[in-house]
Amino acid sequence: MRSIWNGAISFGLVSIPIKLVNATESRSVSFRQIHTEDGGRIRYRKVCELDGEEIATADIGKAYEDADGSMIPITDEDLASLPLPTAKTIEIVAFVPAGEIDPLQMDAAYYLSANGVPAAKPYTLLREALKRSEKVAVAKYALRGRERLGMLRVVDDVIAMHGLLWPDEIREPEGVAPETQVTVREAELDLADALMATLGEVDITSLHDDYREAVEEMIATKAAGGEAVAPSAPEEEGGGRVIDLMAALESSVRAAKEARGEAPASVTDLSARKRTASSSRSTPKETGAKKSTATAGAKKAAESKKSTSARKTTSAKKATAKKTTSAKKTTAKKTTAKQTTAKKTTPRKRSA
Repeated sequence: MRSIWNGAISFGLVSIPIKLVNATESRSVSFRQIHTEDGGRIRYRKVCELDGEEIATADIGKAYEDADGSMIPITDEDLASLPLPTAKTIEIVAFVPAGEIDPLQMDAAYYLSANGVPAAKPYTLLREALKRSEKVAVAKYALRGRERLGMLRVVDDVIAMHGLLWPDEIREPEGVAPETQVTVREAELDLADALMATLGEVDITSLHDDYREAVEEMIATKAAGGEAVAPSAPEEEGGGRVIDLMAALESSVRAAKEARGEAPASVTDLSARKRTASSSRSTPKETGAKKSTATAGAKKAAESKKSTSARKTTSAKKATAKKTTSAKKTTAKKTTAKQTTAKKTTPRKRSA
């Protein structure tokens, strides 16, 4: 890969000669502007506003536009005379945990290549030190006429550098968050969690630009003399339409599961569990009423049982009393009969 900048990494008193190489490239399909009537290419010419003449690139310089519109010429010599210690040096100023770098600051990415055999040892030393510390290096460097901020980290066996925006270049998110106070229910959060779990993780290398592929296929078809047939675009939903968030979340979980070849039934199960859990959590009044009803029923059952037992006891006592009365009557009759017999027998003895 072609280097775009040569310099050195300043690591304390250690200097590491390096070459800067672009780590990314654009794969977007580029278009040219043409005249729609005849297909002629449209080009831009650089013309001086004062005399109307076209100016060659070699004759074009820099200037700063003042507040009143006047131009202040700035030459390359003016910029070169400025004290810029990082003109050819990536100066490491600190080592910090990677989590302290706000992703909003991330800019272009570069690979740092050791420049020459002598650079291999200090380059490897810095790489291994970064690995073991699990930190990143914050550095300052100059590129294309301005000083920049960078972050050095290890990617495989290479030191990579991410250009960073200066902290004062990050805008505050004022007025971006919704101003309306919204309450999110637990059931909605549970469904959102279920959707996140269903989507799961992805191998980032498996993702690709579907739109770019469609454009390339269309261009190939037209280049071959055919007519490109573009698929119908999805219908755009009207703005401001009120949606059923729970239904949308459930449908999203179901669609995600079907896309992954999983049974979508768990969405229904989740809702059923929610309803069951909700119904099982009765209010205190309902619980108290249920308890009162159960207690009353128990009391009635106990009273009924006692009443039945008492009736049985009374019946038993009556039966016992009846038997006793009958026995007494029988005994009395027998006694009376004996007395009668005795009376009849006694006179007979006297006459003898």
